[in-house]
Amino acid sequence: MLTTEDQITKTIVFVKEQLANAEGGHDWFHIERVFNNTLLISKTEEVDKLVVSLAALLHDIADSKFHNGDETIGPNIARAFLFNLNVDVGVIEHVIQIIENISFKGGNVLQKFHSKELEVVQDADRLDAMGAIGIARCFNYGGFKNRQLYNPDIKPNLNMTKEEYKSSKGPTINHFYEKLLLLKDRMNTDTGKRIASDRHAFMELYLKQFYNEWGGLL
Repeated sequence: MLTTEDQITKTIVFVKEQLANAEGGHDWFHIERVFNNTLLISKTEEVDKLVVSLAALLHDIADSKFHNGDETIGPNIARAFLFNLNVDVGVIEHVIQIIENISFKGGNVLQKFHSKELEVVQDADRLDAMGAIGIARCFNYGGFKNRQLYNPDIKPNLNMTKEEYKSSKGPTINHFYEKLLLLKDRMNTDTGKRIASDRHAFMELYLKQFYNEWGGLL
């Protein structure tokens, strides 16, 4: 029987292998940052450390945006892997519920599952979509999809359905308003809220500089 530490170590090895050729904003280093954020937030929260660790490591094992929108692939891969590790069935199902409910999915989708563990991992993941790294990831993905940086004639859509959000081809700057700037007020934990506040302020400063440069004001 593997120890908890062994299960986490083997999961790290598995995820590194699976994401070896992933897009830069959703690669192993994204997972590592979310994992570290999870451990940080967990210090002040009463949660199952194995559940949050495994969920953080496996939450993007097969992101639906890279699999034609199929949201079942990631949970299926995670479940099969954890089953082969002989992880407790209750832990596996909790991890799967987190993976299925962690994503933003647009601003108008109600979350159907709730647990303290989900709140922690969700905050950890959302923090990586904010601040300097969040900006870098946003533009990296925009370049990956060959999107415009900014187009003043295309306004952000703040009332998208889940399907519209997933299929959006809007300029990268629009994504700040459609997701990144909304995250601060959607954090769950005190630690997450504190860190998110600083990262949110940095993004607002960045946008001010962006528009000034765009308009030739600086």
